[in-house]
Amino acid sequence: MAKSLVSTSFIVPLIHNTEHFHIIPLNEDIAELDYEAVMSSLDSLQGIFGPHSNWPEQDMTLEQNIISLNVHKQEFEARTAFAYSVFNLAKTQCLGSIYIDPSDFSQYQCVVHFWIRNDSIEQECILFQTIKNWLNDEWHYTQVAFPGRTISWQDWLNKPS
Repeated sequence: MAKSLVSTSFIVPLIHNTEHFHIIPLNEDIAELDYEAVMSSLDSLQGIFGPHSNWPEQDMTLEQNIISLNVHKQEFEARTAFAYSVFNLAKTQCLGSIYIDPSDFSQYQCVVHFWIRNDSIEQECILFQTIKNWLNDEWHYTQVAFPGRTISWQDWLNKPS
């Protein structure tokens, strides 16, 4: 069994609202909106999990997306990783996702990947700052790795453990 990413006493946030975003755990209930967001931004999402990642596949189906969302839900419930969906304030459009994973490197408390759909890319910097603030203020994570953003993929992949 994978190690918990947070202590047993930590209350994992289930909602995070800001002046720009509504953030909730990824789950099957939002599968269609999540799928639409992913498929609308296929090309720009290639490589968000690293240069060797093939997610999302060009021919990914809604059913495959639902399976993936259920894996994220299981990880969330086991407290081994946390995946969130980012919505607009009206909660009518999925804007992207945030993935909080354990780090293999002791100098980082967690590893975070996130994306925002192409037609909302002007909000990417705001989302990035929102995530950093949220992780610091609510999760008490001050040493967060953002591979491909604050650390180049080359440096991340060649990092000694």
